Amino acid sequence: MLHDLPASARPREKLLSRGPSALGDAELLALLLGTGLKGKPVLMLAQELLDHFGGLAGLMQARHEDMRSARGLGPARRAKLAAVLEIARRTLQSRLQRSASFDAPEAVKAYLQLQLAHLDHEAFAVLFLDAQHRLIRMETLFHGTLTQTSVYPREIVKHALALGAAAVILAHNHPSGVAEPSRADELLTQRLLQSLALVEVRVLDHIVVAAGHSVSMAERGLI
Repeated sequence: MLHDLPASARPREKLLSRGPSALGDAELLALLLGTGLKGKPVLMLAQELLDHFGGLAGLMQARHEDMRSARGLGPARRAKLAAVLEIARRTLQSRLQRSASFDAPEAVKAYLQLQLAHLDHEAFAVLFLDAQHRLIRMETLFHGTLTQTSVYPREIVKHALALGAAAVILAHNHPSGVAEPSRADELLTQRLLQSLALVEVRVLDHIVVAAGHSVSMAERGLI
């Protein structure tokens, strides 16, 4: 039990005295869980959950049904984790709305991880940006198997014009867990570049998202 540990080793006291960065993943999760199960201290439960879901990122991006089936994650704890995830989403969204998105590529990737990495199907999203590259809105426009024929440039152009966007960042996920852009991704990107250029909307990047990892096509020199 946590109260059996020396005060300096208890997660809450450790956080208050040394800051949250001093805590390991299991300690942070233990603080959220609060208590363990019968015969299983909370730190042990936290570590078991991290092992089961593949770390904090896997846990936070887990599907609702997977969480429901995990021992030790009742409705109250699932609600708490969902609230933490939504706070993270809104914090990153607020940051991207206040500052130039293209100047904060890691924040963009983190935001897209929270939005897309947990999905079990392919989804294509667009971050619409103003002239200062601040986020206006993110919209998920297409679902399912994404090809050049299933992602319609006219829909993206229509939304860009309606929102007064000056630039966009394209994004889609790979449920397979491999974030490497495919040749089809490259061809689709070029098609959208050409279509959006006709209405003077710049494509700044196309980010491919998988659980725990994202690849920027701009950083790869593909845009």
